[in-house]
Amino acid sequence: MVILTLLFFILGFVTWLNGPLIPFFELACELTESQAYFVAFAFYIAYFVMAIPSSWVIEKVGYKNGVSLGLIVIALGAFMFYPAAETRTFLFFLVALFVMGTGLAILQTAANPYVVVIGPRESAAARISILGVANKLAGFIAPLALTALVLSNMKEYTAEKIAALDSIAKTKALDLLALQLQTPYIYMGIAILVLALLIRLSPLPEIDLDEDGSVSNQGLLKQMINACKHPQLVLGVITLILYVAAEVIAGDTIGKFGKQLGVYGPNGDFYLKLTSFTMTAMVIGYILGITLIPKYVSQVNALKASGLLGIILVLLIVFISPTISIQIPLIPALPLVVILVALLGLANALCWPAIWPLALQDLGGYTKIAGAILIMGIIGGAIFPLFYGFWAESINLANEAKGITATAKSGNQIAYLMLLPAYIMILFFAVKGHKYRSWSR
Repeated sequence: MVILTLLFFILGFVTWLNGPLIPFFELACELTESQAYFVAFAFYIAYFVMAIPSSWVIEKVGYKNGVSLGLIVIALGAFMFYPAAETRTFLFFLVALFVMGTGLAILQTAANPYVVVIGPRESAAARISILGVANKLAGFIAPLALTALVLSNMKEYTAEKIAALDSIAKTKALDLLALQLQTPYIYMGIAILVLALLIRLSPLPEIDLDEDGSVSNQGLLKQMINACKHPQLVLGVITLILYVAAEVIAGDTIGKFGKQLGVYGPNGDFYLKLTSFTMTAMVIGYILGITLIPKYVSQVNALKASGLLGIILVLLIVFISPTISIQIPLIPALPLVVILVALLGLANALCWPAIWPLALQDLGGYTKIAGAILIMGIIGGAIFPLFYGFWAESINLANEAKGITATAKSGNQIAYLMLLPAYIMILFFAVKGHKYRSWSR
């Protein structure tokens, strides 16, 4: 558990850097809003593309070596930020993010089954919650660290100041802005390589989820087909796709939304730190999970509460006026809708910990391939932010053409409505979906 907690901290740190990178790349690489969300797409699509190959790799090298290999691939992606920043080419950055996502897919495929099988299944959500605290604590730290170390001078690179420059000065300024990513990503890559070596030398045990060999002697395609004969897995994957979409949109869009509503702060960069607010809400949710599950609340009831809370928050976000602000001590005044987006983190916190054990229940030797299929569900984080970006941008352009003022509800606010089906599906899976054991029912 100690080793896994460290791994999930690294996983969270790498993952939740994407939030502040979206508005950063929008400026540095001169992108439209919808183009900027390809940051999330490139990163999370790797989970879908590489999950099954990751399962095959782990089959060949084992879980422990799979964890080390995943870390090495993540480090390689971090090192690729150096030439990408040198050329300030968005495509290169996307390739680097895809490579990092590939490493995380290997890491997740190797690490998640450990958590389910190393203890009682009914307390699996509590164990995953412990890892979730580490993951989201890293998600809290990552945007703050990136802002402090790399983006602290963003007030010198506002869109208005960049637009006022001539073409030569503009190119030079944006080149310097992109180069600020080189050093921290090199250091991060080195640290991850060191961790990979430590994992290789650690006492992390191997696990065997197919002790009698009845599944491993089947072909990969046959394993997938047989695993998908279990309704709880298929419905769990659908739920996971929609849940990950909700989590990524809540974490990665809040900065752009805050910037649109003028949440700049004294240094002009406060909107880049808003992902940390979403992560804080998720940490609180995970702590509640550790405390309450399974002694006081079952993981099923926790998932029901998550679905209901998400539905309520989405409706409030969409219908509340963006002009209502709340003053919180020590930070700039925040629009209430921004705070509500951050609180989606609380609704999201216990979804991953509860969905995994419920979807893997009674799968026996198919647990390994089922884990890889569930990892493919992270594709929700790749596709839905693009939909969000396109929808938000189209509404904003239509409002601009009609001369609608900035105080009205923006497309960014209205586009959060796309999360409503996600939370409805989470509620359904918690109430009924996880109980199915046959497609004939």
